Amino acid sequence: MSILEMKVPSPGESISEVEIAQWLVAEGDYVMKDQAIAEVDSDKATLELPAEESGIISLKAAEGDVVKVGQVVCLIDTSAPAPAQVEKTVEAAPKVETVVAEAAKPNPDPVKSYASGTPSPAAAKIISENNIPAQQIQATGKDGRITKSDAMNAMSAGFSTTQMQGWGGTRNQSKEKMSMLRRKIAERLVAVKNETAMLTTFNEVDMKPIMDLRTKYKDAFSKHHAVNLGFMSFFTKAVTEALHLFPAVNGQISGNEVIYHDYADIGIAVSSPKGLMVPVLRNAERLSLAEIEMEIKRLAVKARDGKITPEDMTGGTFTITNGGVFGSMLSTPIINPPQSAILGMHNIVERPVAINGKVEIRPIMYVALSYDHRIIDGKESVGFLVKVKEMLEQPEKMLFGSKDPIQVLLGL
Repeated sequence: MSILEMKVPSPGESISEVEIAQWLVAEGDYVMKDQAIAEVDSDKATLELPAEESGIISLKAAEGDVVKVGQVVCLIDTSAPAPAQVEKTVEAAPKVETVVAEAAKPNPDPVKSYASGTPSPAAAKIISENNIPAQQIQATGKDGRITKSDAMNAMSAGFSTTQMQGWGGTRNQSKEKMSMLRRKIAERLVAVKNETAMLTTFNEVDMKPIMDLRTKYKDAFSKHHAVNLGFMSFFTKAVTEALHLFPAVNGQISGNEVIYHDYADIGIAVSSPKGLMVPVLRNAERLSLAEIEMEIKRLAVKARDGKITPEDMTGGTFTITNGGVFGSMLSTPIINPPQSAILGMHNIVERPVAINGKVEIRPIMYVALSYDHRIIDGKESVGFLVKVKEMLEQPEKMLFGSKDPIQVLLGL
């Protein structure tokens, strides 16, 4: 017998322990080399743990256990022979497809049989069209079948299209352990509130110039670059130019010193199944709008699929978060430490504004800059936000930073 001890690998620098979020295999299963056998949560990301060799697995840690990096979490008996069904999986696959295809064919002489809780065809149609939770319908038909009348009675009882399973008017409660990632986020957010002199300043942006530009060029942009032209690339570009003019907003405190960066690593807050994550665009100041859009898409897909790594989320110098995609009108975002500032975007709403002495309806977005007042003064924070506003309302200024193209032409 040859036993391999699988130990927890280091997910990244400064991470000393992880939590077993979920075992993807069961005790005694035969696993293949490089097969994902578990999901582990660190304080920065959720990662998959692949099998190092093929064999029969024995689990040495339970779901929810916090284990140290280097600790043995399972054993693999590499001398165990592969079960016959594992060896023949590839050959059997076409046969499975054939069986499925045959099963999909209509039976010329069907035998009607309904298991308990199964709706009749008429009831199934009503349930499907009205999104009624079938498991909450009182079945009165033969052998527990749900009849058309049962479905109609459920509708009259007040089932709504947004009702979810388990939301049935009971007084039940349930508890769920917070993941290591969520606990770490909670700790960091509380620490920021307690350890920084956080202040927020606001402004509004007339989004009409950007929206007109997108409308005019979005099809050509998408066709040429194979990526959509969104608002985030414009904001990222405007932010990098403003950070160059106001370096303190791009800095951070380290002991009694302030660290200034001559580059802009921009964190983009994205929602994932595991919670809020902030992957980083490296050297965003050098990226074109298309490159920014492609990088945001790549990182967002990794976050959505649970494949984001600690390296993807470390080292940012400034963060942008967009609550507007969820309908937020205004908020005060919390700084992502050790950074000193964060920009919050919000939803775009048509509002009456004064343009050259006349009232016009314009698409307006409120923006918020939260910053650490210990190193960023009010003048710098307001100046930074005004510069972002100017470049978004005059996109051509992004080509030359704060200067107008005519000024560049005239050498002013």
